[in-house]
Amino acid sequence: MTNSALILGPMVRYVDDVSASIWCETREAGQVTVLVDGRSWRARTFAVHGHHYALVSVDGLQPDTTLPYAVLFHAGFDAGFSAEFDAESNGERAWPAAHSTFPACVIATLGNAHPLRLSFGSCRTSVPHDAEGNRTHGVDALRAYALRLASPENEVPRPDLILFLGDQVYADLTTKKMQEFIRARRDITEPPGKELADFEEYAHLYRLAWSDEANRWLFSTVSTAMIFDDHDIRDDWNTSLSWKRKMAATSWWRGRITAGLASYWVYQHLGNMSPAERADDEIWQEIAAHDGAFELDISSRLDAFAKRCDREPASYRWSYCRDFNDVRLIVVDSRAARELEPTRRALLDTAETDWLDQRMRGGFRQLLIGTSLPFLLPPGLHHLESWDEAVSEGAWGKSAARVAERVRRLVDLEHWAAFQRSFLDLARMAAEVADGKRGSSPQTVTFLSGDVHYSTVSEVERTSGSRIVQAVCSPIRNPLPVAMRSFSAVLSYGIATRLGAMLARSAGVAPPPFRWAGIRGPWFDNCLASLEDTPAGLKLWWEKGVVHQDDHLHPVVEQVATLTLAPRSS
Repeated sequence: MTNSALILGPMVRYVDDVSASIWCETREAGQVTVLVDGRSWRARTFAVHGHHYALVSVDGLQPDTTLPYAVLFHAGFDAGFSAEFDAESNGERAWPAAHSTFPACVIATLGNAHPLRLSFGSCRTSVPHDAEGNRTHGVDALRAYALRLASPENEVPRPDLILFLGDQVYADLTTKKMQEFIRARRDITEPPGKELADFEEYAHLYRLAWSDEANRWLFSTVSTAMIFDDHDIRDDWNTSLSWKRKMAATSWWRGRITAGLASYWVYQHLGNMSPAERADDEIWQEIAAHDGAFELDISSRLDAFAKRCDREPASYRWSYCRDFNDVRLIVVDSRAARELEPTRRALLDTAETDWLDQRMRGGFRQLLIGTSLPFLLPPGLHHLESWDEAVSEGAWGKSAARVAERVRRLVDLEHWAAFQRSFLDLARMAAEVADGKRGSSPQTVTFLSGDVHYSTVSEVERTSGSRIVQAVCSPIRNPLPVAMRSFSAVLSYGIATRLGAMLARSAGVAPPPFRWAGIRGPWFDNCLASLEDTPAGLKLWWEKGVVHQDDHLHPVVEQVATLTLAPRSS
């Protein structure tokens, strides 16, 4: 695909019963056409810092259909541009590649033909898929998954959606290939060194992350939704007010946060939005309104938008909510929407909390909440984080606060447990949904998360109402160092829970409103998790890629764990 008009994509992003959004990055300005079942739709590219992007809205489809599609590219702009036209000759064939060995890419619309099937995971580094890359970072579970779906012998149904729960790219922990690119542009001994500095470097990082042939085919045929976590910007992003002030004092942070949020809007968030949400989006409105005979460059406008989003988090919402018949999925921004002023410290600011509160409702068979940071940690770790927050904010005096702040950053004590105000708010919402106080109780209220580099399942101890469950899948490809695995496992045991609770009480932290415990895990494999809403309940399973006979380029999928969350008998 090196000679293709497309640098990245096509990627199937938002899909519903009758429409689909197809995103791509092109090598030059022009028009992108999507052909489906004898019909065609097209869109102009728009420019950001010398890069060209298009999102084609394909509409008027039928529910429960799976149709192959092709992508054409036409350089330049026609004077009489129309979003829909009927001429396949207008442009070169950009996808699928002429000699591709992968199956046809398809658009699969939603409907009522089967219950929701969703895959999810987080934390994926972009290193080669050879023996060396697999030795240092393990097998890419996503790529193994893609190869299985592409196999002629595959009998596993394709998911309706893959949900990426953060750290799609690592802006701070760069690979050798990324560092080679940086060195060719600037002095890597000057800040920010090996970390990303601007939009151009982010664009290259996404290219490394999304250009593998197998994963690129997967993205072209399965809908994806995404949310950021800290490494998309920088480790510990928005951990505390002192962290934010420290970053602001550097010579490079403003460029990083601007480029990080601007590129996130283009590469990840744009495709999360439904057509109606795009129509309300301030940046997209400018793109959609442009009708000149030249490519619209939104670089300055997007940079100003990104700066404002960092300065005024309540001015824009990255979270979103989607209903799949009787399943609701709420995807929560747990990074940019934080309130860091000590007296108002919260994982979600007031506006974001209100938005979530309005959507935490019953009346669905399953309620899924996607949040990059686990809501329910192992109890010992939960208590440790709540204690550290209290001490960092002055419960034991100024000297102890300085030490606790250093500990917070050193070992990443900054999940929901470290923002007790937001933890208690969400706990209340979840319990009210589970108890039928916000509409009829779903079978389960299930939190889907990543970040912690191990996978596990925990459940709140309840005797009635819905089950409240935390399912974690992390990493897709970035395993936790062996030395850290014992520490993570120990925090799951009773002694750590009791000691942590004692520490938390000593700092004045109120006990959680309910108890929970692990029911499966932890396990530390690179995994991709999946779920399906079955008649027996919510089925979850985790799968990894395994290399046989040193064939590193063709790993096979093996199941790591599975369980079914049967509804609680009334």
